[in-house]
Amino acid sequence: MRDPRKPYPTDYLLKYTILPLIPQWVTPNQVTVLRIVLTPLAIWLIVVENYRVAIPFFLFVALTDAIDGAMARMRNQITEWGTMWDPIADKLFIGLAVFVIVLEHVNIFLGLLLLLVELIAVIGGYWRFRGGKVYPANVWGKIKMVLEVLGVTTLLVALAFQINLLVQLSFGTLALALVFAVMSLVTHTR
Repeated sequence: MRDPRKPYPTDYLLKYTILPLIPQWVTPNQVTVLRIVLTPLAIWLIVVENYRVAIPFFLFVALTDAIDGAMARMRNQITEWGTMWDPIADKLFIGLAVFVIVLEHVNIFLGLLLLLVELIAVIGGYWRFRGGKVYPANVWGKIKMVLEVLGVTTLLVALAFQINLLVQLSFGTLALALVFAVMSLVTHTR
């Protein structure tokens, strides 16, 4: 298993761009809580079909995922709470987005499969936690999250600007995210 303290390449990019703008008193766990708090607003913007506002807001909320992880690793602030709740915040955020938009506009079966895999991951994480083990996200899960964010964002752009071709691109991106989600699950069960 990968050392959870070892930075990802994106952590270095954030270390020199965004992290210096965040005061030292702000903790990664606070950023995770911010994502949980902002998720309903992001989803509401999608539900009311205010896609042009939803796009940057959705991306901002998604960026908090990269920020809290980079902060935790680069500032040596990894906690058991963050290791447990960061993936739950991600699954809540992306799962709700998939539920409200992908099921309707892309493909109901793909959306349901994505939701099923996310649910299995949450249940598996809970059982590992009950057994005294908390595993950080692996590289497959990180790639999956990026692909899901790209897929949902592409769909939001397609809907905001009526670009039907982007719906197909969203489908392909989300299908690839599903592959990485399964790979993430398989590697966590070892």
